[in-house]
Amino acid sequence: MGNTPTVCCPNPCITPQGEPGQCVSIYECTNLANLLKPPITADTYNYVQKSRCQGADQYSVCCGSAPNFPSSGDCKASVSAFPPDPKSKCCGVDSRVGNKIIGGNATDVDQYPWLTIIEYVKTGPIKLLCGGVLISGKYVLTAGHCLTGPVLQIGTPTNVRLGEYNTKNDGADCVTVEAGGMDCTEGAVIVPIEKTIPHPEYNPISRTRRNDIGLIRLKEMAPFTDFIRPICLPSLDLTQAPPVNFTLYAAGWGAVSTSQPSSNVKLHVQLPFISYERCQPSYAVQNRQIELWEKQVCAGGEAGKDSCKGDSGGPLMFENGQTYEVIGIVSFGPTPCGMQDIPGVYTKVHSYKDWIISNIKP
Repeated sequence: MGNTPTVCCPNPCITPQGEPGQCVSIYECTNLANLLKPPITADTYNYVQKSRCQGADQYSVCCGSAPNFPSSGDCKASVSAFPPDPKSKCCGVDSRVGNKIIGGNATDVDQYPWLTIIEYVKTGPIKLLCGGVLISGKYVLTAGHCLTGPVLQIGTPTNVRLGEYNTKNDGADCVTVEAGGMDCTEGAVIVPIEKTIPHPEYNPISRTRRNDIGLIRLKEMAPFTDFIRPICLPSLDLTQAPPVNFTLYAAGWGAVSTSQPSSNVKLHVQLPFISYERCQPSYAVQNRQIELWEKQVCAGGEAGKDSCKGDSGGPLMFENGQTYEVIGIVSFGPTPCGMQDIPGVYTKVHSYKDWIISNIKP
């Protein structure tokens, strides 16, 4: 029987690998049915879920060639200071099986494993003021305003938290999943910062926030686990010719509402891409007067949905096939955040890809 459907005239479809397939019952698709034999890994579960399609059977899937998953061991062995090749599937792939963001919803504990939190130290308790994304075993990408300027009066960026979910818990974080089970993290890993590298042309007192991007070099190599792994750098500048329904995602621990400063748990929100032509007028009004430029990208502008102060330095992401790419870094937005017709502004990562690579050392 193999992959030959036994029902009449199955609909054509596209598999998560971008290949042509046929929408049939999973029981008629050996390649996918075999993936559900124990032990089931997070990657295989996710692949089957993404393969679901509208067919005659209640559990129809897009049946094509057998997927090729690299083992996590391959990725663990290849961890280095340099960002992984997206083709390796060692970046941008989260392992989930299955709220600073205004209007955001809580994530799964192992969703967006590249999210980081920067710890700032001065006097008193540690402050969590910015986010970032892990792009390799040694480097975190964040905003320039998280590394230089007024933020340094509040504290010095000292450590980076990796694999965090609930900032109020020490040790493992657990959430209830379907069928009454528990999904637990392995606990956050705190890594000291070796060096901060704000972009040399970022001006912390400029209202335009141009070149608002920076790198953090970690003192120790980050582990590669289900809860800690890098995101991919963008392969193309998708903002120049956006695909249909160009949907982006922001995630972090920012304010759940304008009256509450931050969320304890990791949240995410879906945001529409906004073109420069639609975004610039929102910032040309009298009380803003900010001229945007080609190295910035806008997203959001829906009431109650945005990324806010707690997510400074956090990512704007695009799911490109089976991998996430970091399209932007949270720079600034309206006050209060989550306002109708006023998108958030992000530093466009693709415009700084050469600068990022040139600053990465072994």
